[in-house]
Amino acid sequence: MGIKKRNKVSAEFSMSSLTDIIFLLLIFFMLTSSLVAPNSLFLKMPGTSTSKLPPSSKKIDDVAISSSGKYRLNGKTYSLSNLEKELGRRQRAKKEKYTVTISPNTKAPIDNVVYVMDIMKRYKIDGILAAEPD
Repeated sequence: MGIKKRNKVSAEFSMSSLTDIIFLLLIFFMLTSSLVAPNSLFLKMPGTSTSKLPPSSKKIDDVAISSSGKYRLNGKTYSLSNLEKELGRRQRAKKEKYTVTISPNTKAPIDNVVYVMDIMKRYKIDGILAAEPD
């Protein structure tokens, strides 16, 4: 008696389980992305303003960064650690919000600008990045 075996492999693929997994991953990433707080700096970028406020009488300190990587606070040269101490001292001495402009030279290393921004973030100092046009 000849018994024939039927070993046909089904070429069908069920997409329902794959769509369920993708849907669950989508929900997971949507929920977790809203819980992540952005780690960013608050910078006031220069621009035009429509409000007609009178000019401020308070003097804003300026951190200049030279192309050789030297830091100058209001014209006086500081090392990075001394600049941090001085900015911290000035921030503690202020009664209101302390604002500093960062004016790097166009050829200044970007790392030096980031170091100053990091100092300002740690001391909760408002920063205005004064960029030069190309």
